[in-house]
Amino acid sequence: MSEKNLSRLRRAKKTRMKIREQATPRLSVYRSSKNFYAQLFDNLGSNIITSASTLEKDAKSKNNNMDSAKDLGKKIAERALENGIKKVVFDRSGYKYHGRIKAFADSAREAGLEF
Repeated sequence: MSEKNLSRLRRAKKTRMKIREQATPRLSVYRSSKNFYAQLFDNLGSNIITSASTLEKDAKSKNNNMDSAKDLGKKIAERALENGIKKVVFDRSGYKYHGRIKAFADSAREAGLEF
């Protein structure tokens, strides 16, 4: 693996240790060069409650850009609210909080999720 990816995984590991102490579901994101993924785990991290990605057939934008991140944030928030989850902990997976990650988080907040 590249040095950049190893550093990201190290940062993610540290934040997940702190997130695990809290008793709320975890909203985790992953971005690749072509797609964007989001999953909502239970507080132990063993069960996936809901997920969304740009690979889905009903996705408005099939790219990995700001617009698709905003659409994905709205979609995951709607699915979480359908399952009765309003408050989550945001796991940015070691990525910096800017760009697509920030657009995703802002649109999820606007759709009704509390971080």
